[in-house]
Amino acid sequence: MANTDSLNFEATELSNYLGAKNAKALENAFGYTTVGDFLWHFPRRYVEVGELTPITELPFEEHVTVVAQVINVNQRQMHSRRGFIFEVTVSDELSADGQELKMTFFNGYQARTDLQVGTIAMFSGKVGWYQDHLQLSQPEYAILDEASQAEPRPIPNYPASAKMPNKRIRELMAVLKEQFTVENLPEFLPEPVLKSHRFQLRHKAFHDRHFPQETKQAYIARQRFAFEEAFMLQLALAERGRQLGTQHAVARPYAAGQLADKFDAQLPFTLTDEQVAVGEQISNDLKRSHPMHRLLQGEVGSGKTVVALRAILQVIDAGGQAALLAPTEVLASQHYASITKMLGSLADPGLFGEGAGTGVALLTGSAKTAQRKQAILGIASGETGLIIGTHALLGDQVQFAELGLVVVDEQHRFGVEQRDALRSKAGDSLPHTLVMTATPIPRTVAMTVFGDLEISTIKKLPAGRAPIQTHIVPMQLTGFRARLFSRITEEVSKGHQVYIVCPRISDSAAEQGVLLATYEDSAGQTMSVEAMQELLAGMPEFAGVRTEALHSQMDAGDKQDIMDSFAHGDIDVLVSTTVIEVGVDVHNATLMVIMDAERFGISQLHQLRGRVGRGGLPGTCLMTTWLDADHASVGRLKTIESTTDGFELAEADLAERREGNILGVQQSGSKSALRELSIIKDRVLIEQARADVGVLTEDANWARTYPNLLSAAGNWVDEATKEYLNKN
Repeated sequence: MANTDSLNFEATELSNYLGAKNAKALENAFGYTTVGDFLWHFPRRYVEVGELTPITELPFEEHVTVVAQVINVNQRQMHSRRGFIFEVTVSDELSADGQELKMTFFNGYQARTDLQVGTIAMFSGKVGWYQDHLQLSQPEYAILDEASQAEPRPIPNYPASAKMPNKRIRELMAVLKEQFTVENLPEFLPEPVLKSHRFQLRHKAFHDRHFPQETKQAYIARQRFAFEEAFMLQLALAERGRQLGTQHAVARPYAAGQLADKFDAQLPFTLTDEQVAVGEQISNDLKRSHPMHRLLQGEVGSGKTVVALRAILQVIDAGGQAALLAPTEVLASQHYASITKMLGSLADPGLFGEGAGTGVALLTGSAKTAQRKQAILGIASGETGLIIGTHALLGDQVQFAELGLVVVDEQHRFGVEQRDALRSKAGDSLPHTLVMTATPIPRTVAMTVFGDLEISTIKKLPAGRAPIQTHIVPMQLTGFRARLFSRITEEVSKGHQVYIVCPRISDSAAEQGVLLATYEDSAGQTMSVEAMQELLAGMPEFAGVRTEALHSQMDAGDKQDIMDSFAHGDIDVLVSTTVIEVGVDVHNATLMVIMDAERFGISQLHQLRGRVGRGGLPGTCLMTTWLDADHASVGRLKTIESTTDGFELAEADLAERREGNILGVQQSGSKSALRELSIIKDRVLIEQARADVGVLTEDANWARTYPNLLSAAGNWVDEATKEYLNKN
């Protein structure tokens, strides 16, 4: 056994067990340096003899597994590029007549070494067609020795690379197999939890994941490791929540008769029951002397801004300042305009006597020097109670007199460091934090990513919000193409306004040659803002229609001027990219046309659709596509067409995109991630883990009872991920 000194098995360097050469190869291939890194390199699937297909029955274009003997090999150079093709002819071991099949390996150095005439192996790959015969191209394979032929076992299929193929991974893992003991891989999950869910001990789970006697053993082990990750994540989030409870913030209790009450009295509408309930939750958080950390989610137009503004006024009444951080200048300006309009005379500091009003300022990167200087002075002096801005708020020149509340709009558009930089401006006490998002968050994501946040949800739209009708427009049908443009002019003739959203800004000469002369010319090509503008300009029916373009490459001032003109009704049709996706609020806009809608995700489409029907007028969203109705991507559009429930769509969006690193640690520079846990497949496990951690942490002495768990919790995430959890 290798000498590990005082290090535990998983933390030991791979070279201690596999030698320097093999350890270096694994580091080059996957970045692994320790035994633990390599142990978690789990197989993607397992090949069993029961899955084998005779060569005579191979289905075209499907993934198959065959056991065959190599009867001929051949190597030839590639003509169009450097390298060689290694061809292997095999004979079926399952049938007596020995049907043959060809395999091809591009630059198959390892295959050339392994697959000699007479070798029996198991091959897995997709059946293709080449020169009038079936073949497997670049198949995975496993050499079968006499023992495995006599007693077939599932063969693990690992994520591999050209220089670290499956065969070598299996050989290196086999070197570690004898070390899979309870001493080297001690259990740390509480025994009652293991018994409750009938999970095997950790060392046995590692063995069954890499060396199962039958496939079901491997998947039982996989459940255990997925639960382990869910449990450790929930424990980390619970600890994060406990730490928040010990941190200090200045209490900002509700003060009767001040700005908050005056604002409520002048509201021209009645708050919904949900808005009132969420407002009370936030108000109660603010009166505590530890920082609020709340997520407010709600549909586009559900009234989140009103709820946030009431919280802002409570903080200002209690002597603090608030900062609203928006991801774009357009959205920041929109917030400034809508909030100052809602406040009315309450946005004038001192109007009703000392402290009765409050200053509201806008600070963006494009602000002119005088405006910027005035905003910064107002923030520093305390005269400005609410500052609304973009990343410009994070600059060193911006110093708050007493920052009490940070409101972050659309959190997913900010990095961890940016949010933390603003919170750090509060001095010794942490500010309260309210995060808003119009992108509904599936329950499992909320439990894993925002498990330490209190979550408030506004589901119902306020009275006066008209329903939005959504339709797919199949552009390969001439009648639908003509109807699309007449529908736009009809809406304009009613005095309403229209958005046309395109996936791209312009078309280069190399990509498209010339601008499209007619819409028929665009079949199979992605429509751009530039091309659409040119098309509309050439259509007689648009001669009197005021159109304008908007996209992210424009000067910030020009973008704002165009948005202001559209908001004031001076533009009939706005041709834009997704720069209008979030925050743009034009009540007279009733039609949203999304060109080549399959280019957008479910969440984006839902956000774009929410830009219309905001002023009591019925809204319509038309999603165009050149794809056939049975194309997979059209399924996404049908999902949008079938429902306006953002939470249902969020689940569908998650299922389509698959989860990435849900801890978000790509932002923090860490390579750490959840490796087995799937927030799609493992919803039940996540809920079980959350409940189990809740029971565990009710006992203040749990760490003394389970010292191994305490140690594992400290090592579970690396420093970068811990930093992310602490900041988020």
